[in-house]
Amino acid sequence: MFNNNFDPVAFTFLIFEIRWYSIAYILGILLGWIYIKKFIIKDSAIKKLFDNYISYLIIGIILGGRLGYVLIYNLKYYLSDPIKIIYIWEGGMSFHGGLAGVIIVSYIFCKTHKLNTFTFLDFISLSAPIGIFFGRLANFLNSELYGRQTDILWSVKFLKIDNLDRHPSQIYEAIFEGLILFIILNFVLKSFIRIPGKISCFFLIFYSLFRFIIEFTREPDLHIGLILGILSIGQVISIFTLSAGFVLYYLLENNKNEEKIRYR
Repeated sequence: MFNNNFDPVAFTFLIFEIRWYSIAYILGILLGWIYIKKFIIKDSAIKKLFDNYISYLIIGIILGGRLGYVLIYNLKYYLSDPIKIIYIWEGGMSFHGGLAGVIIVSYIFCKTHKLNTFTFLDFISLSAPIGIFFGRLANFLNSELYGRQTDILWSVKFLKIDNLDRHPSQIYEAIFEGLILFIILNFVLKSFIRIPGKISCFFLIFYSLFRFIIEFTREPDLHIGLILGILSIGQVISIFTLSAGFVLYYLLENNKNEEKIRYR
């Protein structure tokens, strides 16, 4: 058993509080950017375009993640106090909202530059587990998105929440949605998948499966609870993203022109 009493503020610089969540976002985006440019993209022209794409990506992650949380998880609260929507430092980001934001800005960027959207989405899919890993660690340090009550040996007490032994569900997610998903996509699948879009399909499929299973150990949002007394809102959305991954893979597999679209 471990007692979690970490301060959400990593350190203070002058009058600014630097929070673990901010550090996680910076590390995730920076390391993902370095990884894609150094190990994935071979074409120098695409590398230059990718630098421009990063600004789109940041906007998509932040706006999508925040609006997704507001609309899906706590709309009533934010309608009563709309100014709170911009208080990102207080927490409240949705992975699925961020995913939608990334897809939208990727489409806009690639349409503008006459590029294959799936190629850039694959780049992000290969590097996204890095950001997810650090994001879930930040969730753990912030004592948020904690697990359900349990008596397992590795249980954690989130002292800022209560005195109960709980699943460290954030660590489960960091391991499976971050580390293991990164290994599957980059060292198992990438070497023999050459059709743009298929890596993104596998990202959706494996992320959704991991998220769906781990949600059984995660405490549901108190103001939402379980849908039909069984599934969390995260699990319901994961069913849709899992289905989307399979449907998209089927469409790509049966695309008569797939031989014409290869990685650059």
